[in-house]
Amino acid sequence: MFISVLDLFKIGVGPSSSHTMGPMVAAKDFRNRCSKFIASNSSDQPFHVRCTLKGSLAFTGKGHATDRAVILGLNDYTPPELAKEDVNTLVDDLSSRTVIDFEGEDVIFSPVDDIVFDRGEPLPEHPNGMIFQLMNAVGKTVLQETYFSIGGGFITTLAEISQLVAPIKLEVTSSCGYPFENANQMMKMSADSNLSVAMMKRSNELERFGEAELNAGLDAIWEAMHTCTQNGLSADGILPGGLKVQRRAKALYRQLQEKPQQASLNDWLCAYAMAVNEENAAGHMVVTAPTNGAAGVIPAVLYHAVKHEGATHEQVRDFLLVAAAVGGLIKHNSSISGAEVGCQGEVGSASAMAAAGLCAIKGGTTEQIENAAEIALEHHLGMTCDPVGSLVQVPCIERNGFGAIKAYTAASLAIRGDGKHFMSLDNCIAAMKQTGLEMSVKFKETSLGGLAVSITEC
Repeated sequence: MFISVLDLFKIGVGPSSSHTMGPMVAAKDFRNRCSKFIASNSSDQPFHVRCTLKGSLAFTGKGHATDRAVILGLNDYTPPELAKEDVNTLVDDLSSRTVIDFEGEDVIFSPVDDIVFDRGEPLPEHPNGMIFQLMNAVGKTVLQETYFSIGGGFITTLAEISQLVAPIKLEVTSSCGYPFENANQMMKMSADSNLSVAMMKRSNELERFGEAELNAGLDAIWEAMHTCTQNGLSADGILPGGLKVQRRAKALYRQLQEKPQQASLNDWLCAYAMAVNEENAAGHMVVTAPTNGAAGVIPAVLYHAVKHEGATHEQVRDFLLVAAAVGGLIKHNSSISGAEVGCQGEVGSASAMAAAGLCAIKGGTTEQIENAAEIALEHHLGMTCDPVGSLVQVPCIERNGFGAIKAYTAASLAIRGDGKHFMSLDNCIAAMKQTGLEMSVKFKETSLGGLAVSITEC
């Protein structure tokens, strides 16, 4: 099994990797397919494009900016390109148009009428489905594609989804030198090779990238996380969406700076994690880590390690490599999608990844790293994804702070032990998957249950 650290961590924009970034990528892909079709079938003009959102995308798409993502993707934008753009102004402009230029050909598209939120039965393959159609002048569908946004900004088509395993395309085991598919294999390969998790992960990556390219990619990921954290610590105001949630990270950070002797580890971690997720909620630049909804956990733990504990540049790279190794195991054997398994797959996965990375740079053995990840994930099992108002704000922002705290605690517990423990990481991942399968759809990013329906309006 192999999933690159440069794929797992993606630089993009908020508020959701599965509901914003994934649909944007899908819309752009469909645009490209349409352009090729139109080039050889221009006699069928004028063409008309439509997108139907299904399942969780239909129920929480408005709050997660899925409609905005579709508009941006059809207009040829990608998440990385928008990281430093004024997205609100851009979307306002594009939303006022009823025609899109597809490589010189005008295609009819009215965002109000042609983005359909279908709250009927979801597609059977995955809860985050979307159907794109290109129709000719008489309304006949001449090109259609079904996409699934499978978490972390990854997408797949209907034809491809049967080739996936929760939800990764299978690669032959010879595709990398250390093809561990579970934590037990990871520990055995580490013992047999006398290599650390970071060294094995780097070796696997170097079979696909040059060393300079890999290091540049890792550095870009950390730079984006660092920038996002600092942006959140310096911003205030009301978050968009209608809940009128006030940003708190800046005020909290100022209090900690003014009286550092009264500040605890938990205070710092919460300030950093909340700063990132407030940026995500505002639709600004974040890094999927492994998702946008959980984007604050890993940056908070890593930012604290650098700022307060003197973590080096090389340790930052190792942290990201180890975190990605654990994230890949979770993604391969379960899911990082809130729509599939609830928030245990988002913040829970992020906490496990952060715990593993922190344990590694503190000198932990492979067994201690596995233990740290297990401890962090275990104490998120059963966590629902029930965003209030379909927005990635309540309880998501605070939840990232607690995910960071649990990650740090898990790493500390593991590093003080000998790596031996009762519950394995593999068993914990399996438990998360089974819990997600048995969890009601009301608690899996539909805003139909839990906190999302526990608000008393006055």
